[in-house]
Amino acid sequence: MIREIPRKVLSGYPMLLVIPGVIALLIFTLVRSGQGGQIAGVIGSVIGLVAALILLAGFFMVHPNEAKVLQLFGKYVGTAREPGLRWANPFYAKKGVSTRIRNFESGKLKVNDSYGSPIEIAAVVVWKVVDTAEAVFEVDDFEEFVHIQSEAALRNLTTTYPYEPHEDEATALRSHPMQIAEDLRDEIQARLEKAGVEVIEARISHLAYAQEIASAMLRRQQASAIIAARTQIVKGAVSMVQMALADLKSEGVIDLDEERRANMVSNLLVVLCGEERAQPIVNTGSLYS
Repeated sequence: MIREIPRKVLSGYPMLLVIPGVIALLIFTLVRSGQGGQIAGVIGSVIGLVAALILLAGFFMVHPNEAKVLQLFGKYVGTAREPGLRWANPFYAKKGVSTRIRNFESGKLKVNDSYGSPIEIAAVVVWKVVDTAEAVFEVDDFEEFVHIQSEAALRNLTTTYPYEPHEDEATALRSHPMQIAEDLRDEIQARLEKAGVEVIEARISHLAYAQEIASAMLRRQQASAIIAARTQIVKGAVSMVQMALADLKSEGVIDLDEERRANMVSNLLVVLCGEERAQPIVNTGSLYS
């Protein structure tokens, strides 16, 4: 694999003074030689002038958070990262590579989770180039490579976890976003290591059941919520009935036999667990009538 080689290049500002000065001097010499009929001087001045003009191609600009990958006739010779006006061998091919932090959001992918339920999922990936040589020479188009491999990693991660937690599952896409984000970042980083890219962050930006099963899953979630609420209501009602019976007995208000106790428990549970407001009935006769 080709690794990045830091390349020190000359500052362009001194050369900005030297090369134009040399060109001006050569032009002056060319004129004087032509006027004096000195053929050798004319030829030398022309050759020097052409060489000085070629040297102008050595100037290039490096912007902040940018690098220039330098090649000499196809051979990688190094990467210049120091910002500002720079000058190097005019025969170097110079390819700019941004090292700024970038991000992109994948499209909504339809993938089956670990239980086979179709879901829609998308992610936001934050990344930057850390090795310019690998980014330029190891892959054909590193930006496209990042996009494709990120979506592939997202698909693979989705098939590993269920959409929501079940009794035998500790981690799910919906209930553990931090862990899922960390696992997604690690998987994308492993795929992009060869492209000289560092993944700073990866998070799920969209997560939902696919349209064809969304209504069925919504009914299941609603049923689960109703069961959980009913369970809590029943537990609270039983606790209140136990407290009421215990208080009546400890205060000596009334001593209930088993039949009256069962009747009272039934009535209290109906009142406490019913969805509608209870309608009291006053009994003016015996409890057994």
